[in-house]
Amino acid sequence: MRYKNFVWPHNPRVYSIGFRRTMGADKVPFGRYVLQDLGPEQRIMEGEGEFVGENAYELFKQLATVFYSDGPGLLVHPVWQTSNAYFVELSLTQEPRADYVRYHFTFWESYDGHSTGTKVTTNGNGGGQQESTPAAGREQWYTVVRGDTMWGIARKYGMSLTALVALNPQIKNPNLILVGQKVRVA
Repeated sequence: MRYKNFVWPHNPRVYSIGFRRTMGADKVPFGRYVLQDLGPEQRIMEGEGEFVGENAYELFKQLATVFYSDGPGLLVHPVWQTSNAYFVELSLTQEPRADYVRYHFTFWESYDGHSTGTKVTTNGNGGGQQESTPAAGREQWYTVVRGDTMWGIARKYGMSLTALVALNPQIKNPNLILVGQKVRVA
């Protein structure tokens, strides 16, 4: 897992994501009611972890330094979707030792609007970079936007994640793709 410039030496033991929708309930005559959907709230990502070893407390202090840095940052988890998030809570769950620190953390996802549009560059269409190999014929490329995952891109183009990863040997870690990066989809 990674947040801003901090990379966990191993993933936290417990990690959960909470989804919540705000609803309004209004009473109407004769004992009835009407529900109004007020929309989703921020996702809350929280968990517990531990640092073990001779530099355990030093790692916790580095994580605390990241907590005190202003603004949101990119939160990358190897399984869950990458998100722009605020680090809102960091606490020790027991008295720390130099070689063992157990902690709890909470992140809130920042909502800056989600892009549902896709930008695709194909050979012969102009606009953007065009790359081609004679043997491949016509290649199709997708430009990564905020919130994308390799799995999500594979779903958009009706292919398996394994096939997408095989088409993109330049991507060394499929769990980490960056905004603006080009992903070959055909």
